[in-house]
Amino acid sequence: MKELDKEKVQVEMIYSDDGIMAEKRFISFLSPIKLFSKMNAYTVFQSYSVNRIHMLQKISPEQEETTTKMKYMRLGTKPDTFYTEEATRSILTDVPTDLIIQINNTRYLLHKVIQALSEADREALKFPLLLKCGLLQRLWSEPDKDGHPAPILLLNFPGGEPAFELCAKFCYNITINLSAHNFIQATAAAMHLRMTESVSRGNLIIKLEGFFNSCILHGWKDSIITLQNASIMNWYDDQRIIQTCLDCIVDKILTPPSQVTWSYTYTRPGFSRKKHNSAPKDWWTEDISDLNIDLFCSVIYAIRSKKQLPSALIGEAIHVFACKQLPDPDEFNSAQSLSKYEHETMAKNQRVLESTVSMIPSEPGSVSGKFFVRLLKIANLVGASPSVKAELVRGCGRQLDEIEPNDLIFHSLTMPRAYDIDIVETILDNFLRQFTRPPVNEEESDRRLSSMKRVALIFDSYLEIIAHDSDLSASKFLDLALILPEIARQKHDGLYRAIDTFIKEHSELSKSDRKQLCRVIDCQKLSAEARSHAIANDRMPLRTIVQLLYIQQDKVTGTPHGLLKRHSLDPLNIHKQATKMEAREEIRAEERVFKVDPKVAKVAEASSNVVKTSVRGHTREQKKKMI
Repeated sequence: MKELDKEKVQVEMIYSDDGIMAEKRFISFLSPIKLFSKMNAYTVFQSYSVNRIHMLQKISPEQEETTTKMKYMRLGTKPDTFYTEEATRSILTDVPTDLIIQINNTRYLLHKVIQALSEADREALKFPLLLKCGLLQRLWSEPDKDGHPAPILLLNFPGGEPAFELCAKFCYNITINLSAHNFIQATAAAMHLRMTESVSRGNLIIKLEGFFNSCILHGWKDSIITLQNASIMNWYDDQRIIQTCLDCIVDKILTPPSQVTWSYTYTRPGFSRKKHNSAPKDWWTEDISDLNIDLFCSVIYAIRSKKQLPSALIGEAIHVFACKQLPDPDEFNSAQSLSKYEHETMAKNQRVLESTVSMIPSEPGSVSGKFFVRLLKIANLVGASPSVKAELVRGCGRQLDEIEPNDLIFHSLTMPRAYDIDIVETILDNFLRQFTRPPVNEEESDRRLSSMKRVALIFDSYLEIIAHDSDLSASKFLDLALILPEIARQKHDGLYRAIDTFIKEHSELSKSDRKQLCRVIDCQKLSAEARSHAIANDRMPLRTIVQLLYIQQDKVTGTPHGLLKRHSLDPLNIHKQATKMEAREEIRAEERVFKVDPKVAKVAEASSNVVKTSVRGHTREQKKKMI
């Protein structure tokens, strides 16, 4: 026990805000007291100071957001005298090395104790490295006969050389800066070296605990960075630190946006913090998207259990996370690009995807239909389980009216230029399945009809896109064209463009195939522009053109279409007239027919009506056989 004179102890906290350093210092003078050593006096007071930092800092409300962005704690007063020479780290001193420590591939030449160099200096122990590290006390052994110290091997040291060097510099009283960026590394290393209070009072672990409670838990990004470093190091030895950080993050997320005063990342286009008095509702989504999947899941499930945030906001957080952590499916549109995808990365993304799907709230509209389609494309790429794919297909089907035609383009992994048609057909079947139960009320009935019309427009545009696929058969294209019920299409313009494109891209089609495809078009549902285009289209079968001419003439004269339907027609005459017209199919469209014979017009009209009447009310397979 030594009686100390008046000692000056300095605790320094540094706050950083976008390169602007705001330094706050607190200097205290200890009264003469009896302690074990000067070092103990320093560490005891400094530990007390760390726990009182938030009381010592006097900042204005305007500076609050700035000063709470990132917090640092500085320990030690000596300059850094570590140097490297041939993969060996040493400290600049005249005292001979008596402690050799091997950390992975780096050797450290240190000192278990630095003795007094002269009798004038009465300090017996100046830098007790060995006395602060319980692990080194257990592993240290006496030097050999020649006086050479035996190396201490610390392989697979948590945090590696940087973390060990932080602890070593602390023992040498060399200045170190602690922050959320190195807190986990320093804590893991200090715990591994057993730098506890039972080994030496005022040791590193107690200082780290004070910094964690007073600084890291008070910051938003500090807690997130701490969790990130824990996941990078795969260090979860102290669950109190992990769980406390998670609880702190959840509490801040549940804070009303008007009360958010800390710094956060928000890069949405068009958003300006100067124009908004409070934070946006989804201010927290980008920062937590940097967490790994396990920690992110813990945050989301904790938020959902509180039942304070709407499901759409939670879905937005999941959307942001998935876009950052999962690959862009448009970058992997062929087997060649997919072959560059490492197996390890594939397995990791598969796990992230399946966990992401399990987090999506069940409430309708929690995420968009486009997001479901994106996840489904990724599921095909990473080889997700059938149950996950089925869940995503159901999600796509429920919200099919929210997507765009290009979203339905699923590239085949085996054939680079081909499309995966079957998965789109499955999605559409799931969409139609919700119409099998009767609507609850008129409002739901109107909503369903509106959704059906929207999907019809989307699907016809999709058919026009895939019509360019030279490997797509006419029977498959016809099957897709018939999948929607007749009530879905108010206009057949999109269907006409799709069929015309398919015929144009498949010049080898037989007359029979062309007739079958064109019979799907309801000429009565074509707009005037589409009718004019079809009449002049030499790719259309003559029967279709005759029907269009009749309808065109009917529109001009204003003759009620229903009156002509009542006339009886001879089936044999129908066959004869149609045969004569088909013989002239090679003539240009403008030279074929300018004036329609009334008998021919009646024949074509009757033929069309017979087909359409018999098709209506049958299954898709029966329709194909009949047309």
